[in-house]
Amino acid sequence: MSEGELRCGVDGGVATVVISNPAKRNAMTPDMWRALPGLLAGLAADRAVRALVLTGAGGTFCAGADIGSLRSGSEGTQGLAEAAEEALAAFPKPALAAVRGHCVGGGCQLAAACDLRFAADDALFGVTPAKLGIVYPAGATRRLVRLVGPATAKYLLFSAELVDAARALRTGLADEVLRAAELGARVAEFTAVLARRSQLTQAAAKEFADTAPVYGDGGPPADGGAASPDAARIARWAREARAAGDTAEGVAAFLERREPRFTWSV
Repeated sequence: MSEGELRCGVDGGVATVVISNPAKRNAMTPDMWRALPGLLAGLAADRAVRALVLTGAGGTFCAGADIGSLRSGSEGTQGLAEAAEEALAAFPKPALAAVRGHCVGGGCQLAAACDLRFAADDALFGVTPAKLGIVYPAGATRRLVRLVGPATAKYLLFSAELVDAARALRTGLADEVLRAAELGARVAEFTAVLARRSQLTQAAAKEFADTAPVYGDGGPPADGGAASPDAARIARWAREARAAGDTAEGVAAFLERREPRFTWSV
């Protein structure tokens, strides 16, 4: 694709999706936004895939949406971006963003939709709709608040200022910051660990974490009663655990001092 593409490969149980549009600092075109949900659906259905890495080609993660596409109407492009972001957030296996250089606008939206963000020390993060007069999506705003808290989310959204990797780490927008030359090796090492762990544990933990109350959302705390959403989720995952046999395998592997061979998959 002359105007950008999403490249994908799978190695050792880890799928890597690369945002590639070098002429525009890996900005996402409408076709790229459209392609991402289908690509993720295929990876989610692939039992060989146990974790996902999202990154950018070269020294940039993603400069956001291709601004030229906004001239024909921001609502259509924003709708595509929201659908892609929600598909990434709903990906049922661990998803990690490996961030180099600029991670701005829609790029930061995608990174925030991943479960974890590992960044090079030269990374710059920015949530920039205030520069364009765009209303940031409600789902993306809530996701940002979950990561960094309401005050930092407002700082980023109100100002559209870029923050460096050190501040991103301090505020929770990044989970690890490494020297640029070390980022690839660290991401490969960590995702190899994820690929060996129990998908049952990971999937349940992801669902519980993603459905936890947002800061100040006004909702009542779950009381754990039989009718509460948490109670239903807990019961469902308890049934999955009993049927899967992962717990027995994990305990046996620990006692036998070997790597466990977990069989449950998403």
